[in-house]
Amino acid sequence: RARQDGERWASALQRAQREALEREATRGAEQARQQELIRDMKERLLELLREKDALWQKTEGIDTPMASPVPRGPGLCARCHKDFRLLSRRYNCSRLCQGKVCHTCSVDMGKHGRCCLICYQQKHPQAT
Repeated sequence: RARQDGERWASALQRAQREALEREATRGAEQARQQELIRDMKERLLELLREKDALWQKTEGIDTPMASPVPRGPGLCARCHKDFRLLSRRYNCSRLCQGKVCHTCSVDMGKHGRCCLICYQQKHPQAT
């Protein structure tokens, strides 16, 4: 009886070891696949960065559009023409156009105040 129990335990142990080895092999294959995927993603990211840099170099020679004239309605954003209300604050562009713009259409310039997106892009052409 003890011998049968010992054989059963030995076969159960061998089976558990075999399953553990199979799991380890599967995990190793999955890890290798994930590393290959990461490598491919890094290569694609580098390709996209090169394309972006090439596009930026092409656009350097293109003239930036002039700021559009400020709309006549004093209660409208100069860029998106949204009505200024109680919850939508009006900002004066601190740069070229001196237009009144909403929060969405302006950029925080720190201690220099806020300016509209077009004036900001003219001052900082590398900005998106």
